[in-house]
Amino acid sequence: VMLLPGLLLLLWLPASLARHGPPLWGGSHTHTRETPRCYSAEELPLGQAPAHLLARAAKWDLALPVALVSSLEVVGRRRRNKQPPTRTQCPVLRPEEVLEADVHQRSISPWRYRVDTDESRYPQKLAVAECLCKGCISARTGRETAALNSVPLHQSLLVLRRQPCSRDATGTPTPGAFTFHTESIRVPIGCTCVLPRVA
Repeated sequence: VMLLPGLLLLLWLPASLARHGPPLWGGSHTHTRETPRCYSAEELPLGQAPAHLLARAAKWDLALPVALVSSLEVVGRRRRNKQPPTRTQCPVLRPEEVLEADVHQRSISPWRYRVDTDESRYPQKLAVAECLCKGCISARTGRETAALNSVPLHQSLLVLRRQPCSRDATGTPTPGAFTFHTESIRVPIGCTCVLPRVA
């Protein structure tokens, strides 16, 4: 008989906590998204993002689209001074000419790199791959064939995006003021051959 009050208490306590849990435990646990900070022109030297937001730069340097930029720019300057622009059409693959070439030139789905620049993005410069063929190059003839399709391969990269913002209640963008947010983008880093979707 003495156990009955204890059992009733055990039955009552969970129901009471369910009804009154938030007040008893110090309020609601709902999380709200913070408003991104709007930085003034004085806080952004030379238009760069704040240093603490660029702390991920060391990780960016490990990503292929970032790591290739400096070498591509050097090659581009040399080519402008000494050679005509690189061909953008599908090449004829001659083994004797590409034995010492890089992978993107020896591939049967060849591609070239270009530097994409976006001043509102950090990193501002990324190396992106562009497929040179719609089909793929036959290893037998060295020429393009429609039996296969060339498609780009992508790498996901988390970048920092800059946007104008207002530092007052008007909502009108303040000159030189910016807010920053992270954005996931897919960067083409190479090309490969696949079977056509339609025979």
